[in-house]
Amino acid sequence: MRYKSILELARYMRTNPTTSELFFWNKVRNRSFHGFKFYRQYIVESANINGDKSFFIGDFYCHNRKVIIELDGKIHLTQLEYDKLREKDLIEMGFKIIRFKNEEVLNNWQEISEILLKEIS
Repeated sequence: MRYKSILELARYMRTNPTTSELFFWNKVRNRSFHGFKFYRQYIVESANINGDKSFFIGDFYCHNRKVIIELDGKIHLTQLEYDKLREKDLIEMGFKIIRFKNEEVLNNWQEISEILLKEIS
């Protein structure tokens, strides 16, 4: 996909968040989570050895810690291999990946927030 298409997709995803994404965003936006700045639907560019570009969209991103937070719904059960490859590429680029299930975020925010703080501090 070209960058313009990815940007349009990221914008669409920002205006049409899942319930868990909206909940998470309301907890972390405007530096309200321990002063950390988060972005949502953050685009990461990657280039392979041939120079071909590919793009990833992280659900949430904390730039000063280079951490991507992924909220996984049922769709991720059907794309486990893709998620592994994507995560491997992102780790090789220096990102740390933290994954939470949608239900965990919605039903157990206290525990999730403690894990998140520990992981990004």
